[in-house]
Amino acid sequence: MEKHITVPFESQALAALRAGDTVLLSGVIYTSRDKAHKRMIETLDRGETLPVDFANQLIYYAGPTPAKPGQPIGSIGPTTSSRMDAFAPRLLDEVGLKGMLGKGPRSQAVIDAICRNGAVYMVAIGGTGAAISKAVKKAEVIAYDDLGTEAIRRLEIENLAAIVAIDAHGGNLFVTGRAEYEEK
Repeated sequence: MEKHITVPFESQALAALRAGDTVLLSGVIYTSRDKAHKRMIETLDRGETLPVDFANQLIYYAGPTPAKPGQPIGSIGPTTSSRMDAFAPRLLDEVGLKGMLGKGPRSQAVIDAICRNGAVYMVAIGGTGAAISKAVKKAEVIAYDDLGTEAIRRLEIENLAAIVAIDAHGGNLFVTGRAEYEEK
């Protein structure tokens, strides 16, 4: 059963999600990759405010291709999430980030931070960037324009499909899915 979730997140909606749930996300999300994450952590280290309020928000680990005429964004597939593992716990703990969307497993430190903060990690299937772009209704660069495709973008989305990989309770699809596969 698909669950419709609005971003920014409400705590009760996140608490109800379980690893393996299919969700359709609508609302506002932000893109960010490794270079922007590094810059955000450096900003926090200096005691400065981030260019985006990530409280109750979701960061999509993606760097889109240029938009074709008449489209808000180009192909926007997920990038490997583990590249942000050094930065994610701090964003969860200090600025109130509640969700991440990418591909691949996460470190134990990230899983612990997800549970500590009642957050979720969702995955999208690599290679589906063109299909995902259809869920993007509006896109604009809002920070770190000098990073090009890795700049932080604000996306207005409607029914972006994702799968909950790690839920707020520690359920982990990378563990349960593998165990289920190995049983067969």
